[in-house]
Amino acid sequence: MLGCKLANTPIEMNHKLCEDMNQEPTNKEQYQRLVGRLIYLAHTRPDIAYAMSVVSQFMHLPSVSHKNEVDRILRYLKSNPGKGLMLSKNGDLEVVGYTNANWADSITDRCSTSSYFTFVGGNLVTWRSKKQNVVSRSSAEAEYRGMAHGVCELL
Repeated sequence: MLGCKLANTPIEMNHKLCEDMNQEPTNKEQYQRLVGRLIYLAHTRPDIAYAMSVVSQFMHLPSVSHKNEVDRILRYLKSNPGKGLMLSKNGDLEVVGYTNANWADSITDRCSTSSYFTFVGGNLVTWRSKKQNVVSRSSAEAEYRGMAHGVCELL
């Protein structure tokens, strides 16, 4: 991918990736190996964490559209080589947390996605984006579940 077209974002906004049996399959072992390496990289690159959580849902039956999204992540990484976590020494140790939830985000099972970020002294120390276990009846319920996960992490 040396001469590839660069991407500005790791995943398309309002993407519609889903598991469809009619899609053309791709090489499963190659897909799993590549996604596994990118998951390892996501520990120091929170900017690709959400995209990785999306493409890793299709490890058991990847299609060409899923492989194209992984290629987009690679093109994004090539366009942003210097990004990553930068920890700086600050005098304060204030703990700050942010939470968010996307109601009925998954088009396959209508589960919402919760995410949270925790900062200590202005440095990002933990983050997570995960599909909720149950289907929420409203956006308020999805946000409440997301806040509960974020508060547990803060505690």
